[in-house]
Amino acid sequence: MRTSNPVLNDNAFDQARNFSVGENMTVQGTVNKTFALFALMLMTASWVWTKFYAIAQPLIEGSPYGGSPHTPQFVGVAMFGGAIGGFIMALVTTFKKDWSPVTAPAYALLEGLFIGGISAFFELQYPGIVIQAVGLTFGTLFALLLVYKSGLIQVTHKFRMGIAAATGAIMIFYLVVWIAGFFGANLFYDMRWGSSPVGIGFSLVVVTIAALNLVLDFDFIERGSQSGVPKYMEWYGAFGLMVTLVWLYIEILRLLAKLRNRR
Repeated sequence: MRTSNPVLNDNAFDQARNFSVGENMTVQGTVNKTFALFALMLMTASWVWTKFYAIAQPLIEGSPYGGSPHTPQFVGVAMFGGAIGGFIMALVTTFKKDWSPVTAPAYALLEGLFIGGISAFFELQYPGIVIQAVGLTFGTLFALLLVYKSGLIQVTHKFRMGIAAATGAIMIFYLVVWIAGFFGANLFYDMRWGSSPVGIGFSLVVVTIAALNLVLDFDFIERGSQSGVPKYMEWYGAFGLMVTLVWLYIEILRLLAKLRNRR
């Protein structure tokens, strides 16, 4: 059972099955955990959003003395800390799956700091973009869940391998660009941020690949519930689904920003 999501792969359930004790993973339990993680992420994201606009809104209205002068720096620190902390928690959860009842909620709280900050920055530059991105993200989630449950998409070995290869290529691309940035090189800027047909086309491809990872996640969770793995894997499955949703949301934000720039 292979998936391109590095969090949800074959080894995750194989290893957990060897230590299965007591209650087992269920689909409903994983859904409940996913809602819990989303609520935690929304809580910290809303907090950072509020802090951001405590200073941003007075400045927009022409009052440079409104709000707290420490808010912009605080929001930047919260975003950076959330991104780094979330990445660390993701690694810990991936390698210590039995810790997921603790590390998955920690990931959601930390990632919420990053999501809240980046959403506020996008909203400031492109009013209304966040609600559009949220709607498209959840619309994609439920549409693909319906398609998956109806059997219109068959998760075959070739399908998994194709999405895995495409996802891996995107991750390598982003990694190369990130490393190059430390040396002052701004590689492939038009593809990543440009509003040209090439830039928009690139974002459409990435959004499509991110969305198809949801199908693999659904399949992974369903198969896991049939494999007799322990109850804590519900947290792990929910965590993996959240990783994909966060990626999809950020890519949709980027795509919408490019489309706005063409106006």
